[in-house]
Amino acid sequence: MKTYILPLIILSALFLSACKEKVSITGETSVPELDGRMLYLKVYNDGDLMDIDSAQVIHGRFHFSYSPDSTLMANLFIGDESLMPVVIDDSPMTISIGDHERRAYGSALNDTLFHFIRRKSAIDEQLAEMPHRESQMIMDGLNHEDIVAQLNAEIDSLTRLEDDMLFSFIKANMDNVLAPGVFMIATSAFPYPVLTPAIEELVALGSESFRNNAYVRDYLRMARENMEKMEP
Repeated sequence: MKTYILPLIILSALFLSACKEKVSITGETSVPELDGRMLYLKVYNDGDLMDIDSAQVIHGRFHFSYSPDSTLMANLFIGDESLMPVVIDDSPMTISIGDHERRAYGSALNDTLFHFIRRKSAIDEQLAEMPHRESQMIMDGLNHEDIVAQLNAEIDSLTRLEDDMLFSFIKANMDNVLAPGVFMIATSAFPYPVLTPAIEELVALGSESFRNNAYVRDYLRMARENMEKMEP
């Protein structure tokens, strides 16, 4: 009888793995242009974003399912455009896409992520409003040099506020998937990987799990190579 114990254990493990329950991710959208379009959930893998599931929007609804081995940060795409990040764990999740807000519900990490995104979006909206404010101030007859000085000061203040908020958020979430996920979102705005004083400080303060994250590790390697190439 003992000779059958190990094979039975292996078969049981394989059976449980095959029958692992998939997480249900349901979604709805009020954006009519999305109807009939394909949406893709992507995660970072081997230096690129890899599809883990896809779904078609039908009458404003869509559905994904996935069996995560661990909590992970994914991005929802339509074509080459990233719509929003989401945290996937073993909890059922709902995604809502509207004209003015995109949100994922279903876990504490998603709540934390979208609270941060809402605060960041408010700053981004203020920055985007600057050209309109400049035009309005010119129409009101204000001196153009005074306008430029005032708006530049406001832009500098808002940019510093956003940078501080981003730094604090990543620092506070070093031990979960939010830190590397938001780090990827922030650095993807750069034309190529570079090391800034803020990034170097984050790395110095970062947890081992943050520094060993695949995206963070790849980004730092490429950034250091780029910095070496730029040295005289």
